[in-house]
Amino acid sequence: MSSTAQPIAFGGSMLREHRHVCTFFSSAVEEYETLLPFICDGINCGHRAYHVLPDHHKEDHFQRLRIAGIDVERVMKTRQLEVAVPEDTYLRTARFNKDAMLVLIQEALKAGADLGFPLTRMIAHAEAAVDDWKSSNDWVEYEMRLNSVLPNYDDPVICTFDANLLTVPHAIDILRTHPMVIIGGVFVENSFFTRPQDFIREVQLRTGPSRSYRG
Repeated sequence: MSSTAQPIAFGGSMLREHRHVCTFFSSAVEEYETLLPFICDGINCGHRAYHVLPDHHKEDHFQRLRIAGIDVERVMKTRQLEVAVPEDTYLRTARFNKDAMLVLIQEALKAGADLGFPLTRMIAHAEAAVDDWKSSNDWVEYEMRLNSVLPNYDDPVICTFDANLLTVPHAIDILRTHPMVIIGGVFVENSFFTRPQDFIREVQLRTGPSRSYRG
């Protein structure tokens, strides 16, 4: 992380060095109460917003942004706001591919800089990526490996999860791969965060030596 990175207000606190965050919400109302100020502040100060969410949520998302005072059509025209769907991101290769997604995340962040925006604020509805969480091990590895990639960028990446769709084991693994977390609208440093190298060893013991993990 660059030492010149400025803190960013989020969830009643400040994003500082660690900017890979998981958020668990039980309703859309709870989610947008937390995320809308972060989105609006970013757009108002000239940052780029890059959001990934299921196609059937897009119109509701746009409407909530309009109600919050965002000129959706204008900021989309200038590419200050970009909204992608899982089929263009997580599922671009028909199924979730952790290696392809790691490349795509970095391309998306670099694109913001190439477009002239000082920062990209990424929010991704991550639970949309995995069909019934059949690929949950791959997903957890992807989230873990992001912690080796994202320190190269100042851009915050917020991974949003519908708590109603997660089992307890999946939620625990997701929690442990993020250094920061919002639970119940409260933003805190995650005391359950496990260093990537430690998590790798643990998952290898759990799934067998045949799995290949790369930092």
